[in-house]
Amino acid sequence: MTLEQNEPDSAARKKTMRRRTLLATAGAVPVAAVAASVVVSSDAFAATANINPSATKQTIKGFGAMTHAIWAGDLTAVQRETAFGAGDGKLNFSVLRIPVNEKQADWGRDLATAKRAVALGATVFATPWNPPASMIETFTRNGKANQKRLRTSSYGAYAKHLNDFTTYMKNNGVPLYSISVQNEPDFASEWTWWTSAEIVKFLKENAGSIGTRVMAPESFQYVKSMSDPILNDAAALANVDIIGAHLYGTQFSQFPYPLFKQKAAGKELWMTEVYYPNSDTNSGDAWPGALDVGEHMHRAMVDAEFQAYVWWYLRRSYGPMREDGKLSKRGAVMSHFSRFVRPGFVRIDATANPVSNLFVSAYRNGTSVVIVAVNKNANSVSQQFTLANTAASGNVSNWLTDGSRNAAAQSAIKMSGGSFKVTIPARSVMTFTLSTK
Repeated sequence: MTLEQNEPDSAARKKTMRRRTLLATAGAVPVAAVAASVVVSSDAFAATANINPSATKQTIKGFGAMTHAIWAGDLTAVQRETAFGAGDGKLNFSVLRIPVNEKQADWGRDLATAKRAVALGATVFATPWNPPASMIETFTRNGKANQKRLRTSSYGAYAKHLNDFTTYMKNNGVPLYSISVQNEPDFASEWTWWTSAEIVKFLKENAGSIGTRVMAPESFQYVKSMSDPILNDAAALANVDIIGAHLYGTQFSQFPYPLFKQKAAGKELWMTEVYYPNSDTNSGDAWPGALDVGEHMHRAMVDAEFQAYVWWYLRRSYGPMREDGKLSKRGAVMSHFSRFVRPGFVRIDATANPVSNLFVSAYRNGTSVVIVAVNKNANSVSQQFTLANTAASGNVSNWLTDGSRNAAAQSAIKMSGGSFKVTIPARSVMTFTLSTK
């Protein structure tokens, strides 16, 4: 993502934001939301959504967003609780992304939020936009002068810079889960460019000296030509732990990554930055447009099989938290995943589209199962869910976000013989939690 330091809403920033928005998939045209209560009925139901707890997929690392105190101001103490705390009215985020500022004097700017996030159980990772100025050289790229890249002679010093930041954070109570080599090395007109060959060289020769997990390449658009060379080089792959990607304008058809599944056993796959489908002012509360975020998260989990999903700015008028510190509609939708699908849960096989424009994903932790359903239809959907290999009965707890409610608890639904039926309101998101015992 691009920003002018100390000018978070500058003209240059807005210009780049507009470019990003044009790249993104267009959102749904806003229409009046239809508020409806959850109704269990015996009417004709859509095709059964089958859930198989034994058919396991990726392990979830979490859901979250980024803070950058220099560019957008730090969170307040209350906002930290809203972001990373548990319960109603909160985002329940379990991942925080922070910057690796090029100046050591600025390393403490995001420390207070990071420390509180860790105390509340969140994972923290860090991403640099630029190396220290002494390590940079300028060059002409595609006819444009004064572009930045890391000097080859400074690769070792840069690895030490990243390791020093890791040590600083650890010594101040924030053990970083990982650190990235570079933010968007392929969309870097306002920061530092890297080619895929340069990233491979750095990983092979220098990344092994960094004292935490290493992430690369964080391509702005999940451009596979940036990450394929890493996967195809055994020495580089040995020194990277997480393949990170951004999804600006990435089409859903490009979400799967067969080469990663083939080559990267034991590695992790994270989506580390996006806003979707736009960054329009106050678009965080647009309804039913916020449902586009729900579909996007569904496809990131199901089609791409990412283990983490990380938004751009945590607090922004187009983000999950409004500037007043309250959840936006986009945030409420995100919380249907982040609140109930916690780190360590495993995605399980589920009928992804039992009916057109209804998106279903499922997760489990032991005998606990979570189902998230995003209904983008203008009508309600009567849906049956059936769990394989269980005859469990009992209550299904459930929560609803629609035009008038935000992750609101609803009356329990009865499950019998491993099945339950529910009418999902028009233009809504529902999360169901149950036990297979």
